[in-house]
Amino acid sequence: MKKEERELLARQKLLEMMAFEKELFARGIRYIAGVDEVGRGPLAGPVVAAAVILPEDFDVIGVDDSKKLSEKKREELFYIIKEKAIAYSVGMVDNKVIDEINILEATKLAMKRAVLALKPKAEYLLVDALTLKDVKLPQNGIIKGDCKSVSIAAASIIAKVTRDHMMKEFSKEFPYYAFEQNKGYGTKAHYKGLDDHGICPLHRKSFLDLPYLIDNAE
Repeated sequence: MKKEERELLARQKLLEMMAFEKELFARGIRYIAGVDEVGRGPLAGPVVAAAVILPEDFDVIGVDDSKKLSEKKREELFYIIKEKAIAYSVGMVDNKVIDEINILEATKLAMKRAVLALKPKAEYLLVDALTLKDVKLPQNGIIKGDCKSVSIAAASIIAKVTRDHMMKEFSKEFPYYAFEQNKGYGTKAHYKGLDDHGICPLHRKSFLDLPYLIDNAE
């Protein structure tokens, strides 16, 4: 496929992914926040959510569900989105709270924290898959929203890159689990670290069906 054709398809996709936003802009709503999270599945580390308000004339092609993008592309878009956004914010919930309230409630709490940190405040939320009942704003929970809404996709990129950077830093303090590679997910190297060294303060005990690891750590 020629470069021109690829760019044309990318621009078409951007237009499709702005459909939810355009409908809201047409109703006079200006501050539309896309909300998404990353880190529901890992064995260690926080769940991280982001909220992003994009301008009506946002024209950056290539923004998509962060899972579909290469690390290099995510990093590139991470800085562009932060520069172009009207506002963005991040909310997170650590592993201890995840263990206390469960991952679904922790995800909603991280999203709520991200939304409440926005300046200017959001007028409307587009949320990936969920609705935030204790956030008193009109909202739309969109299944697979990170593939359908450019604002949610932008939030997915901000959340993913933010969390990846955190896990790389954590790997310096806790070097046995290959966090710099697996970001806390249950890879072979991660499980080897657990077998050899037990859990560290970042691990989600409720995710580890390995009682001997926890017993040995305490």
